[in-house]
Amino acid sequence: MEYGISTKCLYGNGEEVSADKSGAISFPIYQTATFAHKGIGESTGYDYSRLQNPTREQLEKVVASLENGVDALAFSSGMAAITALMELFQPGDHIITDCDLYGGSIRLFDNISKKNGLLISSVDCSGRDCAEFEKLVGENTKAIFIETPTNPMMNVIDIGKLAETAKKHHLLLIVDNTFLSPYFQNPLKLGADIVVHSGTKYLGGHNDTIAGFLVTSSPELAERLRFIIKTVGSGLAPFDSWLILRGIKTLAIRMERAEKNAGKLVEWLCQEQKVTKVYYPGRPEHPGYEVCKKQARGFGCMVTFEVETKELAHRILKEVRLIHFAESLGGVETLITYPITQTHADVPKEVLAANGVTDRILRLSVGIEDTEDLIKELERIFYV
Repeated sequence: MEYGISTKCLYGNGEEVSADKSGAISFPIYQTATFAHKGIGESTGYDYSRLQNPTREQLEKVVASLENGVDALAFSSGMAAITALMELFQPGDHIITDCDLYGGSIRLFDNISKKNGLLISSVDCSGRDCAEFEKLVGENTKAIFIETPTNPMMNVIDIGKLAETAKKHHLLLIVDNTFLSPYFQNPLKLGADIVVHSGTKYLGGHNDTIAGFLVTSSPELAERLRFIIKTVGSGLAPFDSWLILRGIKTLAIRMERAEKNAGKLVEWLCQEQKVTKVYYPGRPEHPGYEVCKKQARGFGCMVTFEVETKELAHRILKEVRLIHFAESLGGVETLITYPITQTHADVPKEVLAANGVTDRILRLSVGIEDTEDLIKELERIFYV
């Protein structure tokens, strides 16, 4: 029986987990490092929590069901997940990445992946003509890595179109789906091979723990990634697994409420004279509106906007009270982030400039507060 996505948030695909026969509604935290065996060849199915733990296994089953994957792997952070992902490749392999990515991903690719012999090409994948894109593909090209919508400029990339190009050239298509979450978008269904999540964000949803995920529809890739996670030892701890499991239970209602709030805030921002640009794929004027509408069930809760001056941006960050000036996103609380000094501080200046990330750009992760209170907060600061 195939459950709807809101039901999957509670139960995954509904399979029983053999490790727990207690009937506990809240899946237990198996806070143990190792597991005892009755004798040689008589394993319980669990040996050591670095390899697997029942709590993490349950979480992985739920996330795999949400993304329609054959397997999901839970890591200690989103960056740990991407770092492990890069172990699929060999020195000399070429990877094409979109130019507008989370700053931590760019830092990893520029300072670790390249040091390890990987060749990275960074290009604008949104709206790029496939014929032009294919000129970048060489014999050693192995994968394409994108986010959509992108962080922080909210560009939208056509996953299905890019998947066709990837398959034509036998490339892996890797999609970071953090901004929309599996509730709004499922890249594997659109042809992607691997989906990345920072579980810290919408999956956890409460700004109280850090986690990351890789999800795949390929049994072969799942087996290779399982070998990597047990070898490098970056799997998610039992208690953190339980926190993310608990967070996912309310994913559907959180995403629905936060998206409604985001839509109302966008309307307000678009009417403000001190706001010069609003970047949100749910606006019909957004160049990626039709693509996002086609490939996702919603436009999400992330809003980027530009104000008149750097001084106004700094005043907003100084004066917010209800909205928190903090890194991260995807929690129930509304956060405002200054990409140029926070999430993208390590990105080269020329890359920031090319992507449009200036000292007047602010990024909102809209939470579930009363929208009127969020608007009053910004009105108070804008017209002080």
